[in-house]
Parts: sequence; structure tokens; C-alpha cells
Amino acid sequence: MDEAKFMVKKHTTRPKKNKTKAISAKTIVGETDSAKKIIALIYDFDGTLSPKNMQEYAFLPKIKINPKSFWQEVRDLSIERQAEPLITYMHLMYQKAQEKNVQILRDDLVAQGRQVEFCPGVEKWFALINAYVKKQSKDTVQVRHYLISSGLKEIIEGTKIFNHFHNVFASEYYFDAYQLPYPKRVITDTSKTQYLFRINKGVEDVNLSINSHMPEEQRPIPFSQMIYFGDGETDVPSMAVTRQNKGFAIAVYPKQKSAKICKDLFNVGRVDFYAQADYTKGSPLHKRTTLLIDHILCDIKVREEKASLDRDS
Repeated sequence: MDEAKFMVKKHTTRPKKNKTKAISAKTIVGETDSAKKIIALIYDFDGTLSPKNMQEYAFLPKIKINPKSFWQEVRDLSIERQAEPLITYMHLMYQKAQEKNVQILRDDLVAQGRQVEFCPGVEKWFALINAYVKKQSKDTVQVRHYLISSGLKEIIEGTKIFNHFHNVFASEYYFDAYQLPYPKRVITDTSKTQYLFRINKGVEDVNLSINSHMPEEQRPIPFSQMIYFGDGETDVPSMAVTRQNKGFAIAVYPKQKSAKICKDLFNVGRVDFYAQADYTKGSPLHKRTTLLIDHILCDIKVREEKASLDRDS
């Protein structure tokens, strides 16, 4: 290798960390007509917003590891040791880097996020959707974009789209443990659903419990105002929870991959729509997303009209 280790740099343009706060139901739902409502668009990352796994853009090339062989080794080891695949991949990243005398440092992972590529239209998508909702609702409803990923938050922080998210829930390393990167948070396929309820209840601080009962009418973002975007079977638990609670789900597939998994999810009722992961204006994905947004906006208006009758009676 040309370098014995990743260079440690101070990034003056490093994205600000999102601050998580427990949301007051009153400030969101409100008791006045001027209170804004919220639509939450919730995304997976790998295969959904980006055509490949985020580690494949910089980390694996840096240590000269073939992505296909790396992920196969993760699968084999997790089966052999009956280990959680997500913990296995985070450990194997460290092991492979150590074998090449390469350190895994937080700043380096953030820097690698700059090399992550996105599906067509992703970088303009957030502003596009925000403007659409603002226009359609006459600025009475706002949009929040969330990311729930099994990938690494450190890499996500370095991407061009990080600051578009109201909050990012992803796997993380604890860098001071035993002088090596140690998993601090691991988000699996099933544990993703916890974060859906955090968004639903407005309890986005991961240090706070979401187990206390909260009446549906007090929850700041109803599931019926959520749209979940995912690319395959690993997103099924989140899709199922969202739709079972009257929310919506869209399956996407990158251009270079088959649509079969998405079609299968649609045929068995796991998702409302599926489309190629093309986020440009006028694409099938854009049209189907805005159709669901229109549906949500109509439901909000219906609830408001019924509430006005309750107040008059």
C-alpha cells in the first residue's frame, strides 16, 4: 500500500451533528389551527439512496479487499459463529484493516463519506419534496426526512446529503474502547422498527425510553403520515410495521439491479408501490411519492374538518 494508515485530518467543513430532542406533542399537534403538521419520509441508505454499500466506495478499496468476497466472508462467519451479521461486519472491517496495518479512525470514516455516490436525483430530492409539500399544503404542513441505516453513521456524516436529514439513526463505533473501534450502536433489520416508534412518539433521543404509553392523539407524527423507502428483504420489518399502522412503504431498486425483489414485495402486500431508484423530478418514483403525499394531505384536511365540527358541537 502507498500509506501505512489512513491520514488523520481535521475537517473544517465537517457536517454538524444532528441534535436529537424529545419532541413535545403539544408543540407539533397543537391545539390551534396554526399548528403545523408533519409528514415523515424515512429512508434506508444502502441500495436505496446509494446504489452500493457505503463501505464499497472508499474503505474496502483502501485496504484492497474485493467487496463481494468481504460480504461473503461476513455471511460465512456469522453462520459459523452464530453471530449477529451486523456486529460481524463491523468487527471484520477492523480485522481486515489491522491485517493491512491500516487504522480505523473516526475522521477518516467521515472523510470517506465524500466519495459515496447516489442514485440519480438524490441530491436534489429533498428540496424537491419540501417545495412540493409547501405548495400543496399552502405551507401548513412540513416534511421531515429521516435515515435509518445498518451502515455506519460516521461515513454518512461525510456525505453530501447528511444535512438534509432531521435525524440519522445508524450503526456507530465507540473509538476509545480497548484502543480499538468497538461497536457502540448496531442497527439490525428488526431493531430499525424501534426508530420508527421514536419518530412516531417524538422521542428521538436514543437515551430515552420509548416504552411508556403515549395516546395516539398525542403522538406528533402518526404512522399514517409516514412513507418508508427501502430496497429489499432487510427492510421488510420496517415496511410491515409502517403499513400495519396505516403508513406507507415504497420499494426501490438501483438501475443495475433486478426489480424482482421489489415486485415480490408488492405482490405480497408489503409495499404500496415500487419503482427504480431514480429520484429525479417526473420519474415514476417521484410521481408515486407525491401521489402518497397528496393522499396524506387529504387525510389531514379530513381530520381537521372533523375536528372543527367537534369544536362547534
